[in-house]
Amino acid sequence: MPKQSKRKIALISGITGQDGSYLAEFLLDKGYEVHGIIRRSSSFNTGRIDHIYQDPHERGKRLFLHYGDLSDSSVINQLVKTIKPDEIYHLGAQSHVKVSFEMPEYTADVTGIGTVRILDAIRDAGFPIKFYNAGSSEMFGLTPPPQGEDTPFHPRSPYAVAKVYSHHITQNYREAYGMFAVSGILFNHESERRGETFVTRKITRGIAKIIAGKMDKIYLGNLDAKRDWGYAPEYCKAMWQMMQLKKPDDFVIGTGQSHSVREFLEETFNLLGLPWKKFVEIDPRYFRPSEVPNLVADTAKARRVLGWKPKVTFKQLAKIMLEADLAEVLGQQWREKVKEFAQNS
Repeated sequence: MPKQSKRKIALISGITGQDGSYLAEFLLDKGYEVHGIIRRSSSFNTGRIDHIYQDPHERGKRLFLHYGDLSDSSVINQLVKTIKPDEIYHLGAQSHVKVSFEMPEYTADVTGIGTVRILDAIRDAGFPIKFYNAGSSEMFGLTPPPQGEDTPFHPRSPYAVAKVYSHHITQNYREAYGMFAVSGILFNHESERRGETFVTRKITRGIAKIIAGKMDKIYLGNLDAKRDWGYAPEYCKAMWQMMQLKKPDDFVIGTGQSHSVREFLEETFNLLGLPWKKFVEIDPRYFRPSEVPNLVADTAKARRVLGWKPKVTFKQLAKIMLEADLAEVLGQQWREKVKEFAQNS
């Protein structure tokens, strides 16, 4: 009989986040055994992965959750040595740009130094482990678009600075210790699972709540900021593709197109025939101390080496997110409720 290949084991930091939940689904579909690190909380914070949760007593269980924190190297070391993963996907971070201005030290510790803690755990493990580091388009900051793998970084927030450190330390461990360590510099990727404090979800969720009569206005900051927005599940496939290469390398992942916050507003409200200016107000508190004007991915390398390219367009993304929030907030009859609201507005 042919020898059966060993099932691959993956460890994901940030598994309860948007990307972590989609990546866990993707890897489970690929036949992986998946382990995720979650932070201890007095409230449930696993909503994005509840649909793939498996009872600990279930036979053939392939999804396991472990308490841990990126600020605690002893726990990370123990998890790596106990789980013995083939691949580690490091997605965990304090990832909100505005919050990073208010909590710069915490952001540096978790988003920056947290990466070193995992890399050191891999170096001390005594067996080969592939490592994926989640970079960010925010690292480019003020550098003019388009931004590719060789574009200089000019970070404009504590979060972006921490991500630049994370990116460079990943490269350093790859070069110094011969580790299989890659960085995926992902441009903005959204979905119906995006956190509600991020601007795209704040808009789609806000529209649903306005129609439901739960709020009157959506308060936003800089509407002129332009971003390269794609659909998160597609980007998780790119992460996995990077980890299957024979030699580790870094890649920019995005759509190659840029749209402003104002355009996202116009697109979502136009889908319902509503005038966005009637329901949106600018609040100076949401402006960043230093803004990032325009991010556009140069995706030539990812297309050439990985064969990766996005399928979901900007307009499709807006529709997916909006309809998901309308259905969740308004229920199955959301179309009738939207029509009634539009007639009365």
